[in-house]
Amino acid sequence: MLSKLQRHLAKDFMKIFLRDRQSIFFSLFFPVVFLSIFAFVRGGQEPIPLGVASESDSAVAGQLIQSLREDPAFVVVTGGEAELREQLIAGEQMLVLVLPADFPAVDGGGAARARLLADTSQFNQLPLVEPMLEKKLMVIERQQRGEAPMFSLEVENVQALSQSYLDFLLPGLLAMMLMQLSVAGSGYNVVEFRRKGILKRLFVTPLRPRDFVAAIVAARLGIVLIQLTVMLAFALLVLRVNIIGNLAEFYLVAIGASAVFLTIGFCVGSIAKTQQSIMAIGNIVIFPQIVLSGVFYPIDAMPALVQPLAQVLPLTFVVSGMRDIAIAGASLLEIVPSLIGMGVWFVIGFALAARMFVWKDVAA
Repeated sequence: MLSKLQRHLAKDFMKIFLRDRQSIFFSLFFPVVFLSIFAFVRGGQEPIPLGVASESDSAVAGQLIQSLREDPAFVVVTGGEAELREQLIAGEQMLVLVLPADFPAVDGGGAARARLLADTSQFNQLPLVEPMLEKKLMVIERQQRGEAPMFSLEVENVQALSQSYLDFLLPGLLAMMLMQLSVAGSGYNVVEFRRKGILKRLFVTPLRPRDFVAAIVAARLGIVLIQLTVMLAFALLVLRVNIIGNLAEFYLVAIGASAVFLTIGFCVGSIAKTQQSIMAIGNIVIFPQIVLSGVFYPIDAMPALVQPLAQVLPLTFVVSGMRDIAIAGASLLEIVPSLIGMGVWFVIGFALAARMFVWKDVAA
């Protein structure tokens, strides 16, 4: 909890932020435009090219191919595995499904595994397409055996039917924009306070660095929450994006993410001395995380050398937690590892911010 002094200072900082109406307008306008453009680009998405190489002449294989042909999400092309593999490498196919000669397996012979060939570094819709294919296989299997399912797959079935690529992408986009707004916002405020001489005047007060950091983070968090609410409302009401999990829990994780990135932004602002340098240093912090944190494509598709680094970035924990709630319906208890990672980064960011902020350097 904030102390009385920190709450009073946060209230004053909030008043300062709200006076900059132009900055607030564009900080709200840019995320809405960004989401709109992305939704427009993805809205006219064409069916996915899918090559099917069937080595089986069974009725089940034929039934599966027919089911895929009737699905408007795919454009099915049949052929030999070698031919379709060459098309995949050349970029003419997105996916190639290979059905082995023993498909389906005879009773007691084990399961004949169909293979899905894909370049995961280029095909970013694989997390949505793979469950769709698995669902078709399960439906056909149940029809052939005439058996009821041994366990319920209701959640996965609903997700496969209702989730779009924009639904999958939204948590990552929101996390990315929260990071940009928080890091740039809090860092820019520190530089502006330094330029306007506000920090020099605060230097002669009994105010401690941790009180200043806590107050400005709390005040800036209020601004970010307004931005988050506008972005989320626009995505849900205008773009019709689906969030399967609890919306309040999704919002709570986003609030925690904002606090993490605000402390990191404060560190950036403490390092930067001018408005020009804040942009350069901020980009060094922001852009590697956008590339490495699984916003647009899975971390597993990255080179093995960078995966350990990608797994521990603050944006990775945020994207993972928000995406698990949004598209898998996870609860807060089920994303505890992500919450722990965010908590660790908040402690690190706050400690570094309080440590790096030195009053006498500002007063000199």
